[in-house]
Amino acid sequence: MAALFRMDLATMIVWLLGLGAIIAVLVFIFSFLVGNKRSKRIKQVITRHRGDMSSAQMQGLNKGSSARQFRKGKGDLAHKLVEVLNLQNLMSSKEVRMSLAMAGMRGNSVLTYYIASRVVGGAVGFIGTLIFISLMKEFAYPEFMKFVFSGLGGVVGFFLPKILISNKVQNRQEQMTASFPDALDLLLICVESGLGIEMAFSKVTEEIMENHPILASEIGLTSAELAFLGDRRQAYENFALRTGMDVAKSLSTTLIQSEQYGTPVGTALKVLAQEKRDERMSAAEKKAAALPAKLTVPMIIFFLPVLFIVVIGPAALSLGN
Repeated sequence: MAALFRMDLATMIVWLLGLGAIIAVLVFIFSFLVGNKRSKRIKQVITRHRGDMSSAQMQGLNKGSSARQFRKGKGDLAHKLVEVLNLQNLMSSKEVRMSLAMAGMRGNSVLTYYIASRVVGGAVGFIGTLIFISLMKEFAYPEFMKFVFSGLGGVVGFFLPKILISNKVQNRQEQMTASFPDALDLLLICVESGLGIEMAFSKVTEEIMENHPILASEIGLTSAELAFLGDRRQAYENFALRTGMDVAKSLSTTLIQSEQYGTPVGTALKVLAQEKRDERMSAAEKKAAALPAKLTVPMIIFFLPVLFIVVIGPAALSLGN
């Protein structure tokens, strides 16, 4: 430490520049490694989805796969809890499954863990609130209000997983909406260059995997379904349902109508891509137009007092003297 204080300014600047260069190199290496891991994870998800898209399993999906998946993981604690409370009927809830799919949570046991987390959250909220109130030295309300507050804590704990899932869905949709116009442009370029729609989806997945991993995973799953599902219409509809976005529904409808009526896919995608680019430009112009109104309050709070001090301050000092 003493040697550090004895350094002159030039030596200290050289050391700081060297330290900054080392940190920059480490950050670059770390981001590269994280990007590779993320790409591998997306490829693993797509590969696993391809493996699941066999004809036998697709027939099973139409015949109550949720009950079979429940029996498969019956030894798990969450599965036992759902079985004891007789909540198996919730396993076939299409709305809950779609919410989890839009949140990016897929797997045989995800729905079971979600249901169990809501039950456990409600119990923990109720018991935790009751214990906290009981440990209070003074409680200004009647005794029955302890159970009322505990019930409110249980309700909060019960609905907390649902709120977290809704927030995750919203964040994913915002990220996918921001990157969707670029993906549409790439898809249009691939289709106009002569690639089939399956290969175009696969190519777009590879190109946007680093910068837009969430949208890349969804498009990659769609390419897997296009390759293994017998009904291409179902693959497009699944893509719209998994994302839950209007732009994805528009793309799905465009591709379905293109195949149904025989219109060129490139022409339909060109119209859709131009429409989404115009929407993104309109959204940017809307944000720019809202800036003056948003800056009014900060300017009043931070700029005007300083301006008054600069303008009136000298005059006030001269009058005081």
